Amino acid sequence: MPHNPQSKGGLARAEKLTPEEKSAIASGAARARWEDQANLPSVDFPGTLKLGNISIPCAVLTDGTRVLSENGIANALLGGRSGASKRKKKAAGEAGAHLPLFVAPRQLEPFISNELLDGPLRPIRYVDGRSVVIGYDARILRAVCEIWLSARAAGALQDQQLDKAQRAEELMRALADVGIVALVDEATGYQAYRARDELQKILAAYIAPELMPWTQRFPQSFYAELHRVRGWRYAPGSNKRNHYIGKLTNELIYKQLPEGVLDELRNKNPRDPDKGRRRYTHHRFLTDDIGNPHLEKQIVAVTTLLAVADDWSDFSRLFCKKFPPGPNDLFSLPPPDK
Repeated sequence: MPHNPQSKGGLARAEKLTPEEKSAIASGAARARWEDQANLPSVDFPGTLKLGNISIPCAVLTDGTRVLSENGIANALLGGRSGASKRKKKAAGEAGAHLPLFVAPRQLEPFISNELLDGPLRPIRYVDGRSVVIGYDARILRAVCEIWLSARAAGALQDQQLDKAQRAEELMRALADVGIVALVDEATGYQAYRARDELQKILAAYIAPELMPWTQRFPQSFYAELHRVRGWRYAPGSNKRNHYIGKLTNELIYKQLPEGVLDELRNKNPRDPDKGRRRYTHHRFLTDDIGNPHLEKQIVAVTTLLAVADDWSDFSRLFCKKFPPGPNDLFSLPPPDK
């Protein structure tokens, strides 16, 4: 395969690097990617918004933002991602603009104000699993539907675009139905009951009705990296500092599960008053289909942050960016003595 002069120069420089320098460059690149993701909110509660016969993937992020995925909105309104819309979006991106697929057709341009572009139509980058995803504030849906309906009312749409406007009209009707239900719930006080009911549904999904068999959930690498960033010598199987390690595990792992899950685990798995410790590991009370997969996903994310951090201060900074802390959490307190 031929190389241009610039690539040849790059290859020559790469060949002169020592293994240590190559490793440091690779580590720096991985660290940069993780620092970028650490600055982004991540999915806390995933779900699917059902409006009539239309479904749109949605999520509540760790910073509390309610988002709808770009592809989900495009599929709901356009029935997919048209080639023309993708080309228009690409061109807008190259020009420095952000243009969602679902308003990319040029016929909609006169109906999109700068206020919309700088507000509801501003994209939100967030982490879903190991991927960075583009989404939009959930409140955008009504504004987007109004753009399509205004274009239809003005006779600006082509014949093949009228079905998209019809979809927008159906979505607007469904949104109105949802809105009146929410107003009735608030007026009758059912909203508070609904919140309690939702918590029970979450706990039922995460907490198993009976004790599950023991399996290895936390890899040794999690504890090894945790000891490394703390500056402690790691001895597998040692009980030293178990109390503080337990606090860290709760803060880094279990507390990041949906609110209320850790409290329920503590209720089902109380401390032995004589021994001062819990009889079982918390994860034995989690469900196999939802609870433990979420736990394992959190363990992988935290272990990776630990592995790229230089020390405890560096890890705390990365962790708090990826998982914003609440009041009076462990990271607001001075670390214990070594």
